[in-house]
Amino acid sequence: MFGTIFNVAMIIIGSTLGTVFKKGMRDRYQTILMQAMGLAALALGVNAIVGHLPDSKYSVLFIISLAIGAIVGEKLDLDARFTNVVKKFTKSNLAEGLSTAILLFCIGSLSILGPVEAALHGNYSYLLANGMLDFVTSLVLASTFGFGIALSAGVLFVWQGSIYLVAKALESTVNVDLLNEVSIVGGVLIMASGLSILGIKKFKTMNFLPALLVPPVFFLILKIF
Repeated sequence: MFGTIFNVAMIIIGSTLGTVFKKGMRDRYQTILMQAMGLAALALGVNAIVGHLPDSKYSVLFIISLAIGAIVGEKLDLDARFTNVVKKFTKSNLAEGLSTAILLFCIGSLSILGPVEAALHGNYSYLLANGMLDFVTSLVLASTFGFGIALSAGVLFVWQGSIYLVAKALESTVNVDLLNEVSIVGGVLIMASGLSILGIKKFKTMNFLPALLVPPVFFLILKIF
């Protein structure tokens, strides 16, 4: 779990520094930083899709996942629920920043494959690299949305910790194809988040989160039957 703890620490430190810098930062600099963040999220999303889609053995699974996930998420209205919870603590637009942070920190390839590599091979290089990337990302996000971005560190700890424990328990039975499909869906969600930040098209990104559960269910059904 060393890699995950390092990752969490980098987010907290980045959020702290970003909040400090925000106090002396002009609005135009905050605006350009958010545009940079939106472009970075868009690039990371596209990279995840392009990098994993050619290796997919079920090329339409991500489409089905998004469709099912969107319906379930819209039915539960996760985006509104998430926003309402955040608004209880702040009147700012932290909800948008926090949802973006959670997606960027948790759904990237390094954040998914890192705990698996750490559990199966004791390789922490993915998580260390991911920690440095998250440090920069949290710094930029916190400079606009404030220290509340640090809350995403708790979500990341639970996310990566769960993946680590599951991978450790299953050992060699961890399905690389499953991780590949989850990464594709995650790439689409990160790309949608980037488009929202840039103001090109606003997406209720949180309502698409159930899509990440469809690939695991699909592979579970395949294994049973």
